[in-house]
Amino acid sequence: MDYKVDQRDVKFQLFEWLPTEKLLEAEKFADWDQENIEMVLDEALKIAQGEMATCNEDGDRIGAQWNDGKVTLPESFHTAYGTVTEGGWIGLLANPEFGGMGLPEVLGTAVNEYFSGANVAFSLTLMLTRGVGHMIDGFGTDEQKQLYVENVLAGVWSGTMCLTEAQAGSDVGASKTKAVKNADGSYQITGEKIFITAGEHDLTDNIIIHLVLARTPEAPVGTKGLSLFIVPKVKINPDGSLGESNDVYCNNIEEKMGIHGSPTCTLVFGQNDNCEGYLLGEEGQGMKLMFHMMNAARIEVGLQGAAGAGAAHQQAMAYAKERLQSRSWKEMRNPEAPQVPIIEHPDVRRMLLSSQAYVEAMRALLLQTSYYLDMAHLSEGEDAERYQSYVELLTPICKAWCSEWAVQVTHWCIQVHGGYGYTCEYPAEQYMRDTEIACIYEGTNGIQALDFVARKLPMKGGKPIREILGAAEKTFNRAKSDKELMEPAWMLAAALKQIETISKELTKRPDAIQMVLLNAPPLLDMVGTVIGAHLLLDQAMLAKTKLNAILEEKGVGTDDKKAYKTFLQGHEEAAFYHNKVQTAIHFAYRALPTVAAKGAAIRSGERSPFFDIM
Repeated sequence: MDYKVDQRDVKFQLFEWLPTEKLLEAEKFADWDQENIEMVLDEALKIAQGEMATCNEDGDRIGAQWNDGKVTLPESFHTAYGTVTEGGWIGLLANPEFGGMGLPEVLGTAVNEYFSGANVAFSLTLMLTRGVGHMIDGFGTDEQKQLYVENVLAGVWSGTMCLTEAQAGSDVGASKTKAVKNADGSYQITGEKIFITAGEHDLTDNIIIHLVLARTPEAPVGTKGLSLFIVPKVKINPDGSLGESNDVYCNNIEEKMGIHGSPTCTLVFGQNDNCEGYLLGEEGQGMKLMFHMMNAARIEVGLQGAAGAGAAHQQAMAYAKERLQSRSWKEMRNPEAPQVPIIEHPDVRRMLLSSQAYVEAMRALLLQTSYYLDMAHLSEGEDAERYQSYVELLTPICKAWCSEWAVQVTHWCIQVHGGYGYTCEYPAEQYMRDTEIACIYEGTNGIQALDFVARKLPMKGGKPIREILGAAEKTFNRAKSDKELMEPAWMLAAALKQIETISKELTKRPDAIQMVLLNAPPLLDMVGTVIGAHLLLDQAMLAKTKLNAILEEKGVGTDDKKAYKTFLQGHEEAAFYHNKVQTAIHFAYRALPTVAAKGAAIRSGERSPFFDIM
């Protein structure tokens, strides 16, 4: 399967819009400059478009195969995994002490967009392995770090996170997996976990490091009673050599709608009472520690959705330029007129530009959040707390808003393909199937919305959300005097007012709790849409400045529309900046009105779901 991505927009957002160069001035990144980072990006894209995209179809059509506790993946996955591990890509952001490259989070986000867009099923193993290495490096003892981290980051061993149980689902506090302390300080683990991504496979000679939430005998009920354990599938001796099996068995993999190349496993721990686990952190800290991995994974899940949407959009764009069908709308009454590429049809153009607008807004949100994470790591004191609060506020939006709209984008892209989009001849349908899961795992989008309204909006007295929306207001103030962007800017201001009004009104209602719970998802969507519009308008103003500089240099005016269009068709950079402006305008007109619509529904106080007999 071919993989395409708008790398020009990725580099625009990284190096022209975001102040990435300021990150590179920090001592932590002293060995890197923009030229080297661009080389890393180019090499990542080469791998994504090479081995990773090549095995995507095998992953979907052949998929993971389970037989008597063993899971095998297509041979092409092994080739891709070898390329990724040999290049050190799992440790892209990790501690150089353990073989990592130590690059900024914003670069990791761009690289992971390429990898997830090319083959999300394959990339899930990389994501979780990277997360396990980060967790042990951050919270493990010196002995644990030396024993595990380097091999994990090198991909010699892979990793998983094991939270979910059949009776618990999203209610992690109901977990029943047990951990009983042994005389030597290890713990005997017994229990069963479900929906474990890459819980068993043959990419790493079956050496998998599981991070398992379990409950010690005297622990309290709920999440406060959970502890986190390192549980290797194969016991590892103190010198790093491998010992006997650690009594971890995969008794099933799920048959799924999508991501067929990612084995989703049921794991049984200690069915022969011979499963050893090793405490990570302290007893009772399990959920607190796991949230570090989960929050990072939630941003990456939003990225998976955005990456799939971006890839679907690029495929649909290529198809629309090649597929001939019907006459041009300019020649509708001429029966002799030739067929034209469907990209000339207005409805197709609308779907393509809407797709592009949401993809670029998602990318902006994810990169902005990653930049804040970098700044949180580089800053100290109040500045570090401020940037970290932005990351915490934006995490559920990254996850839920991006994944929800990513599915809608894949829908539009199927529509562009027409009947062929519903067949397996083109990748459009696979993008939709693979993207849908991003709305579900790492906490469903409904749970993300509840977290957003109940925890993130009121945190620190509401200061983070006021500052984030305050940045959107500054964008309005800058854009409202621009003739071309004036009306979109005022639409942004109106949407901001809607959010402010509803936030005040909801808390005063006698049924406030019910209404907030009922309307958490649309509230999150409203804020996500406003932030998306703000980021695109901010980029549009920068693009206009750069476009005007090109036009002035070339002596080109915009009054003669035909001459201006001809110039854009022959000047790639000018066309790119022109399109950035049009994308922001289109998003404002098509997306921002939904904020008012959702606001009207919430203000109505409609509570039918509470009274309907289901």
